[in-house]
Amino acid sequence: MDMEAAAAAGGAGLTAWQAAALSGAAGWVWAASYFDLTRRTRALAQPWVTRHVHAETPAILRFQRMQHRLLDNFFSVLSCVVSVPFYTGFLPLLFWSGHGKLARQMTLLMAFSDYLGNAVKDVVSAPRPCSPPVRRVTATQDEKEHAMEYGLPSSHALMTVCLMGYMLHYVLSNGACDSFMITAGLSLAFLQVLLIGIARVYLGMHSLTDVIAGICLGVVILAFWLVVDDHVDAFVVSGQNVTFFWASLSLLLCFAYPEPEFPTPSFEFHTAFTGVAFGIVYGVQQTYSRFHGPDAALILSQQLPLLAYVGRVLVGIPTILAVKSCSKALSKWLLPVMCNTLGIPIVSSCYVPALKAPGSSSSKSSDPRQAGYLQKVFSLFPRKAYDVDTGIRFVQYAGLAWSVVDLVPVIFTYLNL
Repeated sequence: MDMEAAAAAGGAGLTAWQAAALSGAAGWVWAASYFDLTRRTRALAQPWVTRHVHAETPAILRFQRMQHRLLDNFFSVLSCVVSVPFYTGFLPLLFWSGHGKLARQMTLLMAFSDYLGNAVKDVVSAPRPCSPPVRRVTATQDEKEHAMEYGLPSSHALMTVCLMGYMLHYVLSNGACDSFMITAGLSLAFLQVLLIGIARVYLGMHSLTDVIAGICLGVVILAFWLVVDDHVDAFVVSGQNVTFFWASLSLLLCFAYPEPEFPTPSFEFHTAFTGVAFGIVYGVQQTYSRFHGPDAALILSQQLPLLAYVGRVLVGIPTILAVKSCSKALSKWLLPVMCNTLGIPIVSSCYVPALKAPGSSSSKSSDPRQAGYLQKVFSLFPRKAYDVDTGIRFVQYAGLAWSVVDLVPVIFTYLNL
């Protein structure tokens, strides 16, 4: 069944489905707050996980005896494959290569898996291996921020399973593959997951328990996504009320996010990915038939030779980075004005110094943005201030993603790329 037929088949009850989904999400937010589910779950899971992480410290120390500068560099580079900078570069290249459906699904799957993985981290709030005695290697700023998160599950292991698994599924489903190709693909995916797992332990970022939990959760998320991916794609490209629904869902996800035992950067990563997902959905929904349909030019085809694709990259990357910067600057000015006009109390942990909350020294030590419960919207007494940085971060990444699928393709059209 092609995309249009799938959308037509599921379009009759779409509005009711949207209402049910949003009501269910809102109900979950209320239930999690009323029954204090985060604290209760943490009380059950955290002691067990912590014991296992501490018990594995001697094994990690034995494993790290094989340390070498080459291994440090290799595993550090390998870990960048599932970092925010990697996705900032990789996903736009995938969109501009003509593989629109794969790029859409990869973006939404990464946002979905990042949200669930980070939510589990902050629910359990289990520590990483103690350093010292464990040697922790953080070669990049991205790794230093990851080291400030909780441990279980390993986000790198989880995201690698989803990334490699879905790419393998897409290739096998959309091309003629013999048994050798299938075996080679499975072997490559398994090797990548194995190396990432080894890297996280070697670098001192995770215990074996964290890695196994990440792999298991990744398999569950991937299996679920393989069931719903066509339905999600049909909705994104030709559904009803797509923008309103996705914006409402993004807002509810912010409130549904669990409050960790202590503040971590996990909520920032979730906000960035959620903004990217919204920007992609909004842009694709507006321009699907023009730029992202089945007849889009594929890389290395007569319509998109390699030289033209290189031109797309040279034009597109600076453009999306400029849009990200402009979106950030605009939202830093506009969002505080809107909140003050609406009477919403706000603070800023980083982006707007004039709104800096008393006693907060950085975005890593301020937690208003991580409070995710419904009563903070409806309760009037006592009033609590919201971190406007959450909205700024969402807007800047939404703007970046929108430019990837809307603005930049328009520029390509004018430049004949």
